[in-house]
Amino acid sequence: MSVLIVVEHRAGVLHANVRAVLAAALKLDLQPVILIIGHGIQAAAEQAASLPGVQKVLAADHACYEHYFPENVSKLICEYAREFEHILMAATTWGKSVLPRVAAILDVAQISEVTCIIDHHTVEHQIYAGNAIEKVRVLDEIKLFSLRTTSFTAVIGQQSPCEIEAVNIEFDQTKTKFISEVPLESTRPGLDQAQIVVSGGRGLQSVEKFVLIEQLADRLGAAVGASRAAVDAGFVSYEHQVGQTGYVVAPELYIAIGISGAVQHLAGMKDSKIIVAINNDPDAEIFKVATYGLVGDLFEILEQWISLDKEI
Repeated sequence: MSVLIVVEHRAGVLHANVRAVLAAALKLDLQPVILIIGHGIQAAAEQAASLPGVQKVLAADHACYEHYFPENVSKLICEYAREFEHILMAATTWGKSVLPRVAAILDVAQISEVTCIIDHHTVEHQIYAGNAIEKVRVLDEIKLFSLRTTSFTAVIGQQSPCEIEAVNIEFDQTKTKFISEVPLESTRPGLDQAQIVVSGGRGLQSVEKFVLIEQLADRLGAAVGASRAAVDAGFVSYEHQVGQTGYVVAPELYIAIGISGAVQHLAGMKDSKIIVAINNDPDAEIFKVATYGLVGDLFEILEQWISLDKEI
């Protein structure tokens, strides 16, 4: 066996990025193995078993993994690591917490934000906030890659369910205690799954005026995004931040309003299929990556756009 994929899930449903990670895995091995960790994960394990090309699903279903703390999850992954040449995870907050711990335990390198797999030993990933692409050849026996899933085309389709093997290894978590979890409820799509994202920057000037971004997003059935400057200014909460220190997105349509285009923000959205930028500064950096640019008063443009009688 060559490739182990560690997948994410929530409330019995696999994360949408799993199919993109699987696409990357299939470039390395036509029969990858999936490891799913948690408690009450039978439904998610069955979904994983039906993904095309998967050879086997390892299901660690124990109460000690209910909140999948990185500390005990990483120990479990290491129990299987020696059986595989590659271990892949999505470069999400969870993946970035787990995989470096695995690398430290195994004493091997870990390559983050991989955007292209060239061969079994060689990958490309972005560095310097996306301003350069580095090609890396990894000589360790076990290769750990976190993947920028927006760079891989998700596999489609299903297969007849493969074998699901129960994992009977438990690692209790003693240094971290779960306190509470408060789900964020919204009728809008999540940033990581939305086909359209409407993002606002510091040019919106205030919390009250940022509401225009939300109104346009609701009109388009889009997710609401924001630059770090807008988040730091308190216009909107962190879970809307797009960029190097927030979400990395690649929707069909990305609308950037009042965003100057700092390299950290561009790193999180420049792979979008179509980028529309609205800014009153014709020299704003955002226009260098925009498919379409509109120079003008963003408040006038937004109000006209939102007030259109027909669907946009």
